[in-house]
Amino acid sequence: VEDGQQIRLRGQGQPSPYGGEPGDAIVTLKFAPHPVFKLDGRDLRLDLPVTLYEATLGAKVDAPTLDGKVELTIPAGSSSGRRLRLRGKGLESATGTRGDLYVTLQIVLPESADPELETLMRRWREQRPYDPRKTLG
Repeated sequence: VEDGQQIRLRGQGQPSPYGGEPGDAIVTLKFAPHPVFKLDGRDLRLDLPVTLYEATLGAKVDAPTLDGKVELTIPAGSSSGRRLRLRGKGLESATGTRGDLYVTLQIVLPESADPELETLMRRWREQRPYDPRKTLG
């Protein structure tokens, strides 16, 4: 079934006001949003928070799937927004094929200020400047 699909339940509606047979009940399906996954057809989408050092150095992290956690390899040098594909980890269709799970990396910095990180970033800015927006024009 899909979100918004209607199902007819023959003879299970309201009885006729004139003594005839009950009508049909029409049920419209609405999916509640999942707290972790977003649905895209048979594919699922997941925003996965990662640390700055996991994205920079690469790491193996746990990622949730419908079947439980899997170990996901974060390639070294990954940017926030990078999308990784887990084949066959989406929703199953009526024919038994499964969609994919697309994991988008989201780099999350520590909540509290870190003087060492700030010092490192200032030094990095001075010694290795770059402009990631230069291709925008």
